[in-house]
Amino acid sequence: MLIPNIPDHCLHDKVILLTGAGSGIGKAVAKALAAYGATIVLVGKTTAKLEAVYDDIERQGSPTPAIFPMDFTGASEHDVDELINSIDQTFGRLDGILHNAVHFQGLTPFNAISSELWYATLQINLNTPFLITRTALPLLKQSDTASIVFTTDPVGKKGKAYTGAYGVSKFALEGMAQILAEELEESQVRVNRVEPVEVKTSLTQRIYVGEEVEKLPLPERITATYVYLMSDESRAIKGASIVAQPA
Repeated sequence: MLIPNIPDHCLHDKVILLTGAGSGIGKAVAKALAAYGATIVLVGKTTAKLEAVYDDIERQGSPTPAIFPMDFTGASEHDVDELINSIDQTFGRLDGILHNAVHFQGLTPFNAISSELWYATLQINLNTPFLITRTALPLLKQSDTASIVFTTDPVGKKGKAYTGAYGVSKFALEGMAQILAEELEESQVRVNRVEPVEVKTSLTQRIYVGEEVEKLPLPERITATYVYLMSDESRAIKGASIVAQPA
């Protein structure tokens, strides 16, 4: 899909929750969304990484973000309730969610997947996004126009050997996003998926080695698709799967 020109400040006054915000695609997109005027709720496991993104956003002169550390491995309904209640009490609104947090230990033969790895991967990649989305829906529906975006992966559409629990979780996430998009089709909350091309992140470094990783584009080059889908410029787009190409 060709992404149209995005107006400056197209995200002014919007509050967007972004998971996996401490590194990789999440970090790059958080800074990009903030640059277009959004207030970002930075959610991730490592406080120090979130604080570094917070500082980057402040340095670029964007709206002051918020930090909410959360380890999805042990995240409970109570933890998610606290997150959404905190957003409601602090900002009184929520206009978007980007589900970007992901767990992928590395390529693993199916018979070598431990129960612990299986449950942790599905908890981070599937169960917690479900809890966050379900809990946040009432607040999202109070927005004039809200956007939920899931970061997907080709292995969630066609199985690939050795992707194990990660691949299974991406299949399930793809299905959840499609179901949710249909259920919300007539509402002011739109649901779409972004399938990024391979970019240079810690995740891809577990798949590729050496020079192959160095040749990949940086995450900053694919942020335009996310900005567009979070802006009102895309309010007519619902239930789409868009490949994020480097700008």
